Amino acid sequence: MFIRQAHLADLDKIVPLFNGYRIFYKQLSDLAGARNFIEARFINNDSTIFLSFLDNTEQTATGFMQLYPLFSSVSMQPMLLLNDLYIDPEHRGQGIGSSLIYKAKQFCKFSNQKGLAIQTAHDNPAQKLYERLGFKKDLDLHYFWTLS
Repeated sequence: MFIRQAHLADLDKIVPLFNGYRIFYKQLSDLAGARNFIEARFINNDSTIFLSFLDNTEQTATGFMQLYPLFSSVSMQPMLLLNDLYIDPEHRGQGIGSSLIYKAKQFCKFSNQKGLAIQTAHDNPAQKLYERLGFKKDLDLHYFWTLS
């Protein structure tokens, strides 16, 4: 397995994974929309994406993770939101999710962040993985307002 930070040139590798991620969360398939969204993240430099591959030939992308910057006003420190984590169904159960999260933790330390938050559905079975990797539920972060 090989993991590295993604770049705009990786768009064709990320888009099918991102589309699969959205479908997992019960959204309709939209490859063009997925491409536009991810391309905008690179152009605006407002997220960091990591890709996992079967090996260092980078022929087969197996998963991705997207981190967004946040700030804590109370501690006056930057932090990261692990908003998107997706492993291609054919490659699940091989430790790729754990490896991507480990990479996020390394990136967090390297870029001097306060910590790493995860946003996920309340019924996502991956919560067991997050807890196994040292994440704690934060009961303070449970409200959301949506413009409708």
